Amino acid sequence: MADTLVALELLEPGIYLLRIQREKALNALNSAVLDELSSALDALDGKADARVVIVTGQGSKAFVAGADIEAIHQIANDAAARQFAEKGQRLFQRFQESSIIYIGAINGYALGGGLELAMALDLRIAAETARLGQPEINLGIIPGFGGTQRLGRLVGPGRALWMIASGEPVRAPEAQAMGLVDAVTASNELMDECLRRARVLAQKAPLALAESKRMVARSRDWTIHEGLQAEAEAFSALAVSDDGREGTRAFLEKRQPVFRGQ
Repeated sequence: MADTLVALELLEPGIYLLRIQREKALNALNSAVLDELSSALDALDGKADARVVIVTGQGSKAFVAGADIEAIHQIANDAAARQFAEKGQRLFQRFQESSIIYIGAINGYALGGGLELAMALDLRIAAETARLGQPEINLGIIPGFGGTQRLGRLVGPGRALWMIASGEPVRAPEAQAMGLVDAVTASNELMDECLRRARVLAQKAPLALAESKRMVARSRDWTIHEGLQAEAEAFSALAVSDDGREGTRAFLEKRQPVFRGQ
């Protein structure tokens, strides 16, 4: 029986752990890993209680060290190469389009496809020993899972071009300074910090949490006028929802709200 490459585990009510466990290959992404990640997302989509998911790699060396280079080398033609790239792109887009908040626990190398996966998540917390980069140029190729598009949106076009064209990785503190990761922790505190943030988010009103993610994500695509209109529409729907009524009532009654996602 083949080993399970991706594990999904309930940590606490509303909080799941999604772990890529191909440690001997530094959790490199091949087609089988992509398929299992897709199945895990299918499972999460079917869990009404899922609010926050922490995504990490097995072991202490790598979050995901990249796409599987041997698998790329064996691609037979440009049509197959495009199919592989688009498979990864579709999968990573699912993280961004989900109503669930995904937190990347970057425990080690996040290179190539690993950084592309991390950038598709909502929050990125890195261990101080982590290194992040897009080294595909050293193989005579470029990122194919969204790196050329997402990196510039996070760090600016100049920094993105340098990282992609030079292939040079950055250490976690530099990645934080440029906006590529949101926080840096000691390696032995990484999961505790991710879980702390997950707990904060998991107790919030589910509909408002999902709308917060959608509004911020789509703000990159909308004009300011389109974004303001969408924000007003979302606010008005939430204000009269059961959770919105409960939240304001609880505040006035000086008690903790009980949100039901309605």
